[in-house]
Amino acid sequence: MNHVTPEVYEVALSYLEGLSCPRSLTVALLLKYNEVAQLVELECKPSSYLTADDYLDAVASTDLLRKVEFDLEGVDRKANAIAKWEWAERECFKTNRRLDELESSDGKVFLGCPAPDAMTDFIHRAKKRVRELIGPTPPADWKISGRFGPGATVSDSARRTTVLHKMSSTPTLTLSALGYLFPWMETKWAKAVSSRDEEVRFVKGNSFFSVPKSSLTHRPCAKEPSVNSFYQLAYGQVMRERLLRRGIDLVNGQSIHRQVACAASKDGELCTIDLTSASDTMSSVLVKLLLPIDWYQALDSVRSHYTLIEGKWKRLEKFSSMGNGFTFELETALFEAIVHTASRGDPRVWVYGDDIIAPTEYGSEILAALKFFGFTPNPSKTYLDGHFRESCGGDFFSGVAVRPFQIKELPNEPQDYIVIANGIRRLAVNNGRDPTRFARLRRSWFRCLDSLPSTIRGCRGPEALGDLVIHDDERHWCTRWRSSIRYVRVYRPARFKRTLIARFDPDVILAGALYGMTPYPKKWDRPRPDGSNPDGRGLIPRDGVSGYKVGWVPFS
Repeated sequence: MNHVTPEVYEVALSYLEGLSCPRSLTVALLLKYNEVAQLVELECKPSSYLTADDYLDAVASTDLLRKVEFDLEGVDRKANAIAKWEWAERECFKTNRRLDELESSDGKVFLGCPAPDAMTDFIHRAKKRVRELIGPTPPADWKISGRFGPGATVSDSARRTTVLHKMSSTPTLTLSALGYLFPWMETKWAKAVSSRDEEVRFVKGNSFFSVPKSSLTHRPCAKEPSVNSFYQLAYGQVMRERLLRRGIDLVNGQSIHRQVACAASKDGELCTIDLTSASDTMSSVLVKLLLPIDWYQALDSVRSHYTLIEGKWKRLEKFSSMGNGFTFELETALFEAIVHTASRGDPRVWVYGDDIIAPTEYGSEILAALKFFGFTPNPSKTYLDGHFRESCGGDFFSGVAVRPFQIKELPNEPQDYIVIANGIRRLAVNNGRDPTRFARLRRSWFRCLDSLPSTIRGCRGPEALGDLVIHDDERHWCTRWRSSIRYVRVYRPARFKRTLIARFDPDVILAGALYGMTPYPKKWDRPRPDGSNPDGRGLIPRDGVSGYKVGWVPFS
């Protein structure tokens, strides 16, 4: 069975020929003989290369097809995700047993003996740092304003996650969050539920699901009860705002981390640390140990204590998982506190979720502290020395960007080929220092464009327009002028799956307007008797694009 289409095979083979290095030859042979199982298991270590360009050619060859979900014999991606989830639960169980006595004794007793002074001091300083970051107390539960997120919940499938859909389904809540039922009953959401004679449905916890990650495994996640998620997001927003006051920007943090990682790859003063399943190994006792008691009680009440996985309810050893509305902000606060304390208060610490940058001189102490608190550093993505650093999607070798391009889905439509063509060009032009790289990859770029109809192939424009255009030099852009504005020809979304606003109850529409519904047109949607919508207005759900067309957009 061939795992790739002839078009993708030709693009990949010409791409590998253009890179022209020992690793690209290896990948080309594996692809030629359809050995994709070996191909996706290949790894490329920066320490094996002397220059940025040598490494970039090798890693670009290795990672081109690694993220594609090939159907490999004997590989069950969901089963592998479940195994990873269970491993994380075992790790949290061991951490909880180790830290339980420390927590109950306020850091004074460890394994039945008086805790060393250094350990007690470390815990107290870490607790103090957490308090500085997020404050001693959260807002009272009746003052918390809930928020809707874009994701699925126990009540809502991934296809029905607009605000109106969420307020039209049966709300779900855990018994531990019963106290939030009273402030929730004062919301317009609750009034909309009451108007249709529905009640809150109590559930035991969240529900396990997985999302694509690679050909070998999926990523474990969880769908939270809808009312729990509503208030989890509220607490996450409070933490986010308080972290910002302390200089931790979770909105622009990724670009900041990339800049810092770039500088660190040149001077080596900072290291980058990556953790395995960081969210899933944040144990419940660790959170109780380091958080102020009021914060712990608030977050503990609104989180899920059980997960429904493979038809069985399992009590969680972790505090919160991916899918919980405050996990990202909470892990940022905890990791920053641990790393800040292990670095003896050095200000050169940057944390964004589980992406950690810290002074290299304290690298071994930071890793020891993280391991003590139950986290597992990923040795293949942790860089304490050498010329390579990686953080928040930025890879740098001696100050040179070396992020490889990866095909994440095999192309089926023109817009998919545009994404691949732009990825190839971006790799060649924006990464590395070799001025001949694009000349070497130009053949694969043209191979990709050969798969496009001629009308779409002419949609050339700047990188600023993203994948609406094929990136090219300005002399090749397709433009026109109107009223002193330059328009660029693009291939853009033109048709969308829509849900008519008028299909929802009036109380739901009113509540949706207050809780973040996408702004609707001046006129209400009025479908015809035959159900058609002449104005084409309505809510657009997630992944709602259903068609593309060639058009024009203003650029300058």
